[in-house]
Amino acid sequence: MRDLVTERKFMSMIVWVVLLGMAFFGTLPIFILVYVFLAMLMIMRTWLGRALRRVKITTSLVYLLIMVLQITFSSAVIFRQHIYLGAGFFSRVFGTLLVLAPLLAERMLIIRQDTDFYLPSIKEAATLSFSEFNAQKDAVIHSVQSLGKVKQALAVDKLMPLFTDLKRHSSMRYINDGSLTQSYFDSVAATMADPYIYIVISNTGSNASELISLFTQKQYNHASLSFGRDLQTIISYNGGENVYPPGLNPEMVAAFHQKSDASVLVYRLATTLAQKQQIAAKIKQINQTGSAYNIIGLVVKRSLRPNIMFCSQFVYQMLRLSGLAYFTKADGNVKPTDLVELDYYKKLDFCYEIKFN
Repeated sequence: MRDLVTERKFMSMIVWVVLLGMAFFGTLPIFILVYVFLAMLMIMRTWLGRALRRVKITTSLVYLLIMVLQITFSSAVIFRQHIYLGAGFFSRVFGTLLVLAPLLAERMLIIRQDTDFYLPSIKEAATLSFSEFNAQKDAVIHSVQSLGKVKQALAVDKLMPLFTDLKRHSSMRYINDGSLTQSYFDSVAATMADPYIYIVISNTGSNASELISLFTQKQYNHASLSFGRDLQTIISYNGGENVYPPGLNPEMVAAFHQKSDASVLVYRLATTLAQKQQIAAKIKQINQTGSAYNIIGLVVKRSLRPNIMFCSQFVYQMLRLSGLAYFTKADGNVKPTDLVELDYYKKLDFCYEIKFN
């Protein structure tokens, strides 16, 4: 048993050494060879498995699609002339992490069950109910829909805007400061009589949101804070929508309408005046010091500097800072839906939902 554990640790170490080698020293041919080799290996592994033939075909096509996207990204983004050193480094890191994409796809598409299969008797078959048939039908429909979402989120026209937007980001230095004007803070001051802070969870349909949903398997993938019920003071960490640099920015509810079924959920959390003022003061400090969107943190779950965060990380930090946090979790691991799903003590009150269709 110890030999087996030691061997697994040794193999894990080799994998990490290879990934680090690719990130720092890999050339374009090396990236392409690794992508192609892993795709072929996963396809062989799939066809040697016990899955249904149509599942094998679908999975193989997904592996090939991932390989094409990996090669496209490495050719068009990683090994091009970058204006910013940080963008070049991050693209190499992201390209290295893409090596793991086929493994994630396998986990999503294939469920292995180490059980023996046998044909049921006529008596056993006769006991099958219509509800069981319907349950299986729903499961198949759900699988097909999930596959469609994967294909849609990984479409080239969806990914390329994200890749080209990387040069605007920095996970090591503050690139956003002063995006919140005095007018914004005047609006915040006008809400201090309201004894609540508002937590906003949104399903926007943006390219980034759709990609994140593949990993979180959640419908709502953005979180914001507002000092007032009317959301005139809504704020969060975001990409800036090409108006502001990525980081701490004001938001507009209308900007959340990026697909026909986009929706926004608004919850309120009771707070004291002192707690609300503490959050406002911290936001003002971040606005003056500077901020950046923690795009690397979406993967590594860490921040390299205090004011570099992603949306749900920011919301949770503000709640914890003011003593309003109602669950305990490392801020880098907080997903937008955690803010609602982990409310075990029923601290939140649902206010309303916004639908755009």
